[in-house]
Amino acid sequence: MTAPAATDITEAAVGAAAVEALKKLSLADKQAKKEAKIKRQQEKHAAAMDAPAGPLITPAGDLWPRPYVFEDDLRRVKPYHFTYNTWCKERWRGRTLIDIFACEFRDRPLEYYRAAMELGDIFVNNRRVGPEYIVRNGDKISHTLHRHEPPVTAEPVGIIHEDDDMIVINKPAGVPVHPAGRYNFNSVIEIMKSDRGKDFMPYPCNRLDRLTSGIMFIGKSPRAAEDLGIKIKERTVRKEYLARVLGEFPDGEVVCDMPILQISPKLGLNRVRANGKSARTVFKKLAYYPPRTATMQSPDGEVTRKNTGYSIVRCLPVTGRTHQIRVHLQHLGHPIQNDPIYANQRVWGMELGHDDPDATQNTDEDIISRLSRMGKDEVAQAVVYYDEMVDEYEKKRAEKMTGELCEVCATPLYSDPGSHELSLWLHSLRYEDADGAWSYKSPLPRWAMPPAGMSGPTTVGGLEELIEAVPATELQDGTATPDKGEQ
Repeated sequence: MTAPAATDITEAAVGAAAVEALKKLSLADKQAKKEAKIKRQQEKHAAAMDAPAGPLITPAGDLWPRPYVFEDDLRRVKPYHFTYNTWCKERWRGRTLIDIFACEFRDRPLEYYRAAMELGDIFVNNRRVGPEYIVRNGDKISHTLHRHEPPVTAEPVGIIHEDDDMIVINKPAGVPVHPAGRYNFNSVIEIMKSDRGKDFMPYPCNRLDRLTSGIMFIGKSPRAAEDLGIKIKERTVRKEYLARVLGEFPDGEVVCDMPILQISPKLGLNRVRANGKSARTVFKKLAYYPPRTATMQSPDGEVTRKNTGYSIVRCLPVTGRTHQIRVHLQHLGHPIQNDPIYANQRVWGMELGHDDPDATQNTDEDIISRLSRMGKDEVAQAVVYYDEMVDEYEKKRAEKMTGELCEVCATPLYSDPGSHELSLWLHSLRYEDADGAWSYKSPLPRWAMPPAGMSGPTTVGGLEELIEAVPATELQDGTATPDKGEQ
């Protein structure tokens, strides 16, 4: 084997050196550009810091009394100016104010944010700084806007019991417990403050979904709320709910112990799944009311189904999974009649998700896709809306965009919600201490009372028969079956 010529070695060495030199030049160029960019940002920031401070901005104050207006059986809130505050996050450091809002606050057009910064509606450290301000650690970013809250029921927060430590309330349906999202003054916390004075501070011990009504515990101090909250978490407190469900529920005690899995955290959607979390609920029919008409039809005439009447069912959740009662009732074939998620025929089809633990009738992807389409232009219709006895006005009435804009802030305006959007026919009826130290029960909600021209129960008995059903019930292949002693 002959050695390569000297000229070949030289050419190869020169070529490699040239490539290496080009690489170093490219890296050096990139580094120089990066350093120049950082220098420009630093100079810009320094200039902003050296410049005279922008005009001082006064945040919107806390309105008192709360701007409630009562009409059409609704508690409305007059639109008002409100200042949101947030502190600089690590990922925001060194970025312009407009860039942060463009990337992370997308509920309004970019033009709105730029104009709000120039006008001082969006400001930093209580001063107007403009859209090109470089945000730094420790900055407090504020946004004052014209806030529109959805109306809620005008029904007051009922008082069931009160002592020195706590208040037991009967929460109205459709009212969130805490200020959240579009709701602020129209929340249980703020309504109670409005009723009892500005210095009163309620401390909720348990929670209910916005649409659910019934018993809640409100501590008068953090310690009282913490003590009762611990009892509830330790399951030394028994709870009973009442539900109005589709069709004639079976006789006797019915136990469902199917596991529950959350399939969409974004939508808060849950289904019965073998790989879900263990869950158990005991049910017992309180009353059944047969239909007045043979069929039910959707307002648009597209869907017709047999009218099977409805049942009032007592519910004892042994475990506490999210949407547990609603999901178990759907699995049993008797979903809550006006449930916009689990009794939605446009989402689940004619069977409404009955006995589909393996998703053979509807895949998770199909359900999520259909439910995601239920927006303000397509109203979620539970099967109860297909009843010919429902007033035509209520069939058509629903909260959706009107096409009009607010004269003050140009926010799209919504119509009033219908009564079916203000409540879910699920009610927290009773809480009691397992050792019998105390027990609180609310009156039956209106939807659980016998309809006009029919007779039925107006009260419920004790919890003993439901509690005894848990160990006495035999389960076959994980499917809920009535207690054999009651068949």
